[in-house]
Amino acid sequence: MSEQKKYFRQQAPFRVPTTDGKLIEEHIGLASTHTAQYSVAHMVAPPQWSEPHQRPEFDEITIVVRGRKRFEVDGDIIELSAGESLLIKAGARVRYSNPFDAECEYWSICVPAFSMDTVNREA
Repeated sequence: MSEQKKYFRQQAPFRVPTTDGKLIEEHIGLASTHTAQYSVAHMVAPPQWSEPHQRPEFDEITIVVRGRKRFEVDGDIIELSAGESLLIKAGARVRYSNPFDAECEYWSICVPAFSMDTVNREA
């Protein structure tokens, strides 16, 4: 009986199709590796980008690599710069945006994995 490998090397992350100019590359998660426990994605948000409010059923950690990113969390406005991170707990009403004049590059980790069925975006 062969032993299953205890590692996975991602060489071709799943590029999520978008219509808003945002780059999303899922390295680990439901779309790329069928992993439901967590997801890890690399993202680049263009200047003046934003999403609708949402109330995810997962925790989300954001780590900013370059630029700045704005978060509206339950009425509070938080802005992160490169080198900073933020944990948003499941159930918070959140809106992500990049209202600035430069791209924002960041990593997102969701526990459990990001899913369109559990992100609960507002219309």
